[in-house]
Amino acid sequence: MLGADAMVRCLEEEGVKYVFGYPGVAICPFYNSILDSRIETILIRTEQNAAHAASGLARVTGGVGVCAVTSGPGATNVITGIATAFADSIPLVCITGQVNSALLGSDVFQEADITGAVESFVKYSYLVKDAEEIPRIFKEAFHIANTGRKGPVLIDVPIDVQNAVISKFKYPDEVNMRTYKPTVKGNAVQIRKVVKELSRAKRPIICAGGGVLLGQAEKELRTFVEKYRIPVVSTMMGIGVMPTRHPMYYGMVGNNGNPYANRAMNESDLLIMVGARVADRAVNQPDLITENKVLVHIDVDPAEIGKNVGPTIPLVGDAKHIIEDFMAEEFSCEHEAWIDTLNGYRDTMGRVRKPNPAYVDPAEFIRMLSESMKDDAVYVADVGQNQIWSCNYHIVKNGRFLTTGGMGTMGYSIPAAMGVKLADKDRQVVAVCGDGSFQMSMMELATMRQFNVPVKIIVLRNNYLGMVREYQHYTYKDHYSVVDLSGSPDLERLASAYDMRFMRLGTMEGAQETIDAFLEKDEAVLLECLIDPMDLVK
Repeated sequence: MLGADAMVRCLEEEGVKYVFGYPGVAICPFYNSILDSRIETILIRTEQNAAHAASGLARVTGGVGVCAVTSGPGATNVITGIATAFADSIPLVCITGQVNSALLGSDVFQEADITGAVESFVKYSYLVKDAEEIPRIFKEAFHIANTGRKGPVLIDVPIDVQNAVISKFKYPDEVNMRTYKPTVKGNAVQIRKVVKELSRAKRPIICAGGGVLLGQAEKELRTFVEKYRIPVVSTMMGIGVMPTRHPMYYGMVGNNGNPYANRAMNESDLLIMVGARVADRAVNQPDLITENKVLVHIDVDPAEIGKNVGPTIPLVGDAKHIIEDFMAEEFSCEHEAWIDTLNGYRDTMGRVRKPNPAYVDPAEFIRMLSESMKDDAVYVADVGQNQIWSCNYHIVKNGRFLTTGGMGTMGYSIPAAMGVKLADKDRQVVAVCGDGSFQMSMMELATMRQFNVPVKIIVLRNNYLGMVREYQHYTYKDHYSVVDLSGSPDLERLASAYDMRFMRLGTMEGAQETIDAFLEKDEAVLLECLIDPMDLVK
């Protein structure tokens, strides 16, 4: 058995079904060996999107996404996808080919120190020097990626190591790393402190982040919330922890969140943040969430607790286990007056828009689209104005809402949606992007066509880099610089080039009929919606 064969065997042992990537000489032994496997390889058209596609798959399966690229520019191109996964805590194993071990440091063709380059964007990285170590390294990599605070792990494998003969292959049954012992169970004393505060709080609220979804704790959270009638808000990455129309859910907080969600969090006397980083987009004034209240911060990563704001009660552990521990405690709480107050805020503090009737109103369109999507559908939002409209107007039922919040990487939605669709082929998957972000990943229409991945794509077209234009509108008084997207392709002709069905919506007239036709069949469709170039994210 060669090192490359062992790499493939390791992936089989981990139950990997798809590897997203782009080959080159330095990774060719691996791609040659994988031909004899049941693992399906997906040729992505640019390496960054290999990590995004693996991210989409990981997020809906709860497993680890895998991508594999070559050395040099292949490896450096995938860094943005790795950084995106790191910022959003998505479990990936990223395999890179490397030049011959004897030539490392010689500046030979397509050599790049990728383990050094990604140091600040991975949980851990390996440079494999001995083919006999491949089983141990892969076992550790998958364990590290999908435990504790999840994230990407990189394995760099020189071509000579891939071609080396292994005397005996044995995949480890377990991992025992002395320096890596993530905390899962919460401290019992701290849990009792939280329960005590809950029993006497008059204005409690839970702010749920992406960690609840990553920890697959949505069911536990909803059960807990419904039993004790505790209001919930979420960060952007936490959208979907509660159905949008659940009576105890009050929307997304942050700069672009719901005004009543922010007010609810600020006026609470007990704020429980679970699986959220307290980063600037969700909490741009940390003092407000500590003033006149008890702050509980629950996170599986101890480094996040106290990093941006000091909690009254820190609690390290996995969200699912901790919520189960809360449920095991006997306590009671009463705060119906608080719920009545929040319902009043929700009824009176909604957004007011004045859409231009000459264009599609993105807010109303997204609401109508959401209503028409299947109950368990997956909606993947890109970055920009389209993301904020999606966050504020998409209605999550029993499906998923995916986006990238930590890094805010444009071009994420299409490859991530491809990963979702391949992971669950019976599920309805819709990617929503702007015309700027679409052009960062439109080459993946070829991947969709080649591998028959029927993702539905909506392009909200306003001929601008909308979010930057809006910032320049407020900050520089309409002095626009490098945001005009003139020269963009004719999307109808582009769709035709990829044998893809095309639709266009110019105003809200006939919107429901267009949406119904767009969603009718399980096929790839490109729908272009014309948006007022001067529309704002309200």
